[in-house]
Amino acid sequence: MRQFGYIVEDIERSIRHYVDTYRIGPWFLAGPFTPPACLYRGKPSAPQLSLALAFSGHMMIELIQQHDDGPSVYRETRDRVGYGFHHVGIVTDQFDREVERYARMGYEMAFYDVLQGGRIAYFDTTRDLPGMTELIEFTPVAERRQSRVHWASLGWDGSEPVRKLTLG
Repeated sequence: MRQFGYIVEDIERSIRHYVDTYRIGPWFLAGPFTPPACLYRGKPSAPQLSLALAFSGHMMIELIQQHDDGPSVYRETRDRVGYGFHHVGIVTDQFDREVERYARMGYEMAFYDVLQGGRIAYFDTTRDLPGMTELIEFTPVAERRQSRVHWASLGWDGSEPVRKLTLG
């Protein structure tokens, strides 16, 4: 388990809250962007998103803001339960095997995308768990990005609380 993801109404305000209240940072912000190969419940979708990443200890926190009202896993959750907790992210080097395992457990793939050559898939685990489960394919690019965010958090002195994150 590597990540907790939260849907937020205003990503910049949420970043400030995490910095001021919890002293978590720096935050790496990307967006707005459209996921390049997005499938929402098996159909193409093009939500406009921003996301921000930071570490608290060894746990990554992801904040997600959807800027439009198009169909997505984020809007679906927001409409059902409001803003807040959305998913647990798990990194795997056995992506295909894990996708099959979640499908065998009866969980529907709610979201799929390919980002920087790595695949991600959200499974709707909400019948049994408090949120969705995201599988993140372990790739060298993804590991470098996550390591960069993690290393920046170690001994962070509060300077430059928001930094640019390039996803493409």
